[in-house]
Order: sequence, then C-alpha cells, then structure tokens
Amino acid sequence: MHAGETVPRVRGAVCMPVFQTAMFEYTGEKSYDDLRYIRLNNTPNHEVLHARIADLENGEAALVTASGMAAITTALLTVLSAGDHILAQSCLYGGTHDFVTRDLEKYGISYDFIDGSRPETWNDLLRPKTRAIYVETMTNPLLEVADLEAVADFAREKEIISIIDNTFATPVNFRPLEAGFDLCIHSCTKYLNGHSDIVAGAVIGTKQLIGKITRTLNHLGGSLDPHACFLLERGMKTLAVRMRQHNESALRIAGFLEKHPLAERVNYPGLPSHPGYSRAVKLFKGFGGMLSFELKGDVEAAERFIKALKIPIIAPSLGGVESLVTRPATTSHAGMSPVERKKLGISDRLIRLSVGIEATDDLLEDLELAMHSLS
Repeated sequence: MHAGETVPRVRGAVCMPVFQTAMFEYTGEKSYDDLRYIRLNNTPNHEVLHARIADLENGEAALVTASGMAAITTALLTVLSAGDHILAQSCLYGGTHDFVTRDLEKYGISYDFIDGSRPETWNDLLRPKTRAIYVETMTNPLLEVADLEAVADFAREKEIISIIDNTFATPVNFRPLEAGFDLCIHSCTKYLNGHSDIVAGAVIGTKQLIGKITRTLNHLGGSLDPHACFLLERGMKTLAVRMRQHNESALRIAGFLEKHPLAERVNYPGLPSHPGYSRAVKLFKGFGGMLSFELKGDVEAAERFIKALKIPIIAPSLGGVESLVTRPATTSHAGMSPVERKKLGISDRLIRLSVGIEATDDLLEDLELAMHSLS
C-alpha cells in the first residue's frame, strides 16, 4: 500500500499531490527519454505508480499506460516485429482478439490460437519465428483457466516471451511473474483502480523488457494523465480489502446460480464443477469477482432477466465497487462475428456479471427476484 511513496513526503502531504504540469525544468538530462515530460511517463505521479505496481506483482519494473489496450498493444508491438509469429489463447477479451486477428497482419505478424488446457498440442503450432505466447489468467468471458504453469515452462524451454493478462485475478489472487511469466498486463480500469472512474493499463516485468516497452510507448503516445495516475494510486490502496469481498461474494453467487433450476450453465473457477477447478485451487488465493452464466430460454429471456435486476448496472467493463451486468455479445465481444463467438462457446444469451462489493445477501435477493420474473 505504501510502496513507491516519496520520502520525505511532498510538503508533508499524506496523499501524493497531482503534478498537473506537462513538462518539468531541464536539469541536465543526457537522454531524450530522461527528460521530465508527461508523454514520457516519468512525472512524480507516474513514478509512484510504477514502483507500487511493480511491488504488487513482485516485478523488477512496471509501466502505466493510457488504457489496458494501450498496455496490450504496446507490449506486443515491442516483442514482435515483421515476420514474427505469436501463439495466443483461443478465448480472449474481444479487443485483444480483434487486435491479434485484424491488426497484427498489417505489421507482417502472424498468429495461431492454442487451447490453453492442452499443452501437448502447442509444439505443433510453433514456428521458427515464434517469439511470444499470450494468455489470460482467467479468460473473458468464459472464465477458463489455462495450464498456466505449462505456459511459463513452454516459453522458457522454447526461449519465447510469455505474456499474461492478469486483470481478472489481480495480484491479490495470483502473481504470474512468480510463476515464471515474463510479462504481466493489467487493465487498471478494472480492479486495480476499482472505482469505474478512469481508463488505464499497466505492464510489469524485468527492467530490460519494461525499458523496451517504455521506449515504444513514448513514441506511440499512450501515456496516462497525472490526475488519472493520482486516482489509480488512490484506488490501489483498497485493492486487498475490495478483493476479499469480490472473492467471497462471487463464490456465493456462483453457488446460488449453479443450484437454481433456471440456470443452465455457470462459469466460475471457484466451483468444483468448473473444468479448471483443481488448477485454479492450486494457483489462486481467490477466484475473483467475475462470473458468467446462461439461463434456460432464449436471448429475450436473458434480456428480461438483466432488465429485471435492480442493483447491477447494465454496462460494459468490470471490476468496480458496483456490480455490472452485460451480454458479452453486445459489448466486450461485439467486435467478433457470431461465427467466431459460437466457435469459442460465447452464446448470444451468455450473461457476464461483475460482482461488486455490495452486501452479498442484497445481491442474492435481487438475483432471485429477477429469476422470478422469468417464471
């Protein structure tokens, strides 16, 4: 919680002040990247965040960005060049999936999708120019748990860079770098900030890798505003407390849904019925606040259920203190074709619930009443 704080405190301020200035006085810096300038991500607000996020993930260095997608794309465009190849988990956040399938080819970069639970198949997809493997700790929106230890081992053996999006788990529940991953990515918009009031991202890894990614980001311009840095630092102070409630509440809600006669399918790695349960128990300290499910009936039934809810807000994104509900087919994965979604198991009636920190009993009562609206 206190990692990265300035010593001594700035004029004794308990909270880090916002340094709302685009540039700083020149003090003899020898390198362009060392100049104090917002776009170079090196204001005091950035530096505090870099130290704190690196400490949270137990990494050597960290870099904050203007969004989660800025973190993902900048990291990928740093480790990949024209002619290179990447292996990526088949079920990914829609924005990441779109970037891999529709944008990387413009840079002369090719890809293959892997089944994260079948490491025996990965070697067949390896190419001489494969440079990286990319996965999510828990996939969005199906909450699949890949064989993450095998991913890190495979990358190390093949001398390629392992990259993981740890947004859903957060460092409270899982620290990928300790498991052998090279780079860890966050959409800080979600749990790290936790208050649904900024958009931000982060990349964590070795000083060498983060230095290279920083140089790319400095040129692409995806820097985070100092005031957003301030809000992110504030939000991270309560991360551990919030995640305890997210973990406990989502587990109870997933159990309730699984037992409900109107629920057809529930995706939550904390349920013993989940195909990745044993892996999740081994890897994670908690199972997070995200779950998805399908109800009996059609898309219209799913819509009626969502609209009958009183507490969760119908909105995209996730990881805030307030519960959010959506159909991924219309939000996070709307950029994918119906055929692509169907291939991955993302039906149009799939409902994704980001469980907030409201009283669990209140959420359960709300869900039960919404179920009654379908009867």
